[in-house]
Amino acid sequence: MWGDLSIMNEISRGEFIAFEGIDGSGKSTQIRNLLNRLNDYGIRCYETKEPTDSPIGSLIHQIMTGRISADNRVIASLFVADRVDHLLNKTDGICQKIDNGITVITDRYYFSSYAYHSVDMEMDWVIQANSISADILRPTVTVFLDVPVKKALERIERERFHVELFEKEERLRKVRDKYFEAFEKLKSEENIVIVDSSGSIEEVFENIWNSISQFLIL
Repeated sequence: MWGDLSIMNEISRGEFIAFEGIDGSGKSTQIRNLLNRLNDYGIRCYETKEPTDSPIGSLIHQIMTGRISADNRVIASLFVADRVDHLLNKTDGICQKIDNGITVITDRYYFSSYAYHSVDMEMDWVIQANSISADILRPTVTVFLDVPVKKALERIERERFHVELFEKEERLRKVRDKYFEAFEKLKSEENIVIVDSSGSIEEVFENIWNSISQFLIL
């Protein structure tokens, strides 16, 4: 009897879905759409993002907006620290939520570091620096929203009052290329889906849903 009750009370682990893309790719909008769809299925969800709002994340935000200057290796290392804390902190860490049966959707994870930071340094170094996060938790699936750089910049100019360090056109072109380089390098280790996000919001979301539902228990 007690064994049966134990099985009944066992909590299934939540899924972990990471959204990636250059700035202006539409991640925020599509994450909201996915949260709504999963809620319709009765799945408990939690939305988060990187960099976080932790003290480490706040320092990163100040660097990104030009208020503080730092070497690229320092920036990359801060992202590593922020990511590990994002996973493990006892207040609202990703791992704790997933263990409690909550599906976590994050706006950016380690592929962002692979793409953005490897513009300035060796990608293998960045991947190795982030290996602790990969060892702790790999996403159930990573969704990459692909959009032409010019269209992404048009969206950024419409929606924001300032342009962050990583949002200039030539850099974003390099970042997009680095994303695809990282996907090729890690294709045997990661579940990655690439969705064209230049269409309508509704069309893009249905393409996302059709691509990721195979990885989810619904």
